Amino acid sequence: MPDLKKLSLWTTCVLALGFSSASLAETYKMGMVTPPSHIWNKVAERFDTNLQEATDKKDKIKVFPLGKLGGDDQMIDLLQSGGLQLAIITVGTLSNREESMYGWFMPYLFKDVTAAAAATKSDAARKMLADLQQHKMIGLGYAQAGMRHVISAKPIAQAADFKDKKIRAFPNRIFNDWWGGLGAAPTALPIADVSSALTTNLLDAVDVDLDIVVGLKMYQQAPNLTLTGHMAFPGVIVASEKWWNGLSAEAQETLRKALSEAETWGFEEQAKAEVSNLELLKDAGVTVHPFDTSILHEVAQKITDTYTAGNADIKAFVEQAGGQE
Repeated sequence: MPDLKKLSLWTTCVLALGFSSASLAETYKMGMVTPPSHIWNKVAERFDTNLQEATDKKDKIKVFPLGKLGGDDQMIDLLQSGGLQLAIITVGTLSNREESMYGWFMPYLFKDVTAAAAATKSDAARKMLADLQQHKMIGLGYAQAGMRHVISAKPIAQAADFKDKKIRAFPNRIFNDWWGGLGAAPTALPIADVSSALTTNLLDAVDVDLDIVVGLKMYQQAPNLTLTGHMAFPGVIVASEKWWNGLSAEAQETLRKALSEAETWGFEEQAKAEVSNLELLKDAGVTVHPFDTSILHEVAQKITDTYTAGNADIKAFVEQAGGQE
């Protein structure tokens, strides 16, 4: 006869180990404002795949696209409280809190997304990430989006055409400076409301990357594309400081490694997407208008001079990124 007391003890231990193992499995929430087809979502999915492989599918990331967890500011609140573990936050929102981030928006600092991706490795860009800790976030890396261009209901073929146009721009001081300097009327509007605003003439044009244009099919209301390429528009991959500090050093390193590969992969994929998105839009009937950017460069220089004079970190970033193209 088996010793029932020993058998019961053994069973209890096995069950306890089983429950302990199960309790160690984690699903981390990761939010962003972009649609599922956007490169940021793809980077998050790649991050999840890498993490599952590294942890034998014990840990995983659940991605919440298109602002399902709220806009950038709402997600920052959740990150700071520990209610959200991970997010990709637009530099546009972060620069409202951490001024050095304005460096990313110096007009014509980068000729393309590959140049912008290279700048993420600079000391100044890494300092920007480190400085987010004073806002209770851990900056883990960057996710590039496409360069900023303009789509419009009616053709825009020269700088004078921007005069008095209502252009949906990111709600941020530098975007107001940029479009105001070109005589346009920058208009803040949630990205989800842009298509209907174009249809009802509440907007004339949109300052946007091609990933968003394709993902939300904005070209159906705005079939004209002006390739200004005036700014980069990265996102920052952040973690909740409260959550991050509760992880072991081993878990932190596993997450960093899983993200590092996804970050690099995302940069390469976005460079390809710049080409494929443009071809898709042309195939969809979008008209691409030739445009002389010389006047835009004049306004760009004024903005760069102003912002670099006012902030040493922005100046260092511009210098390390190689100056204006």
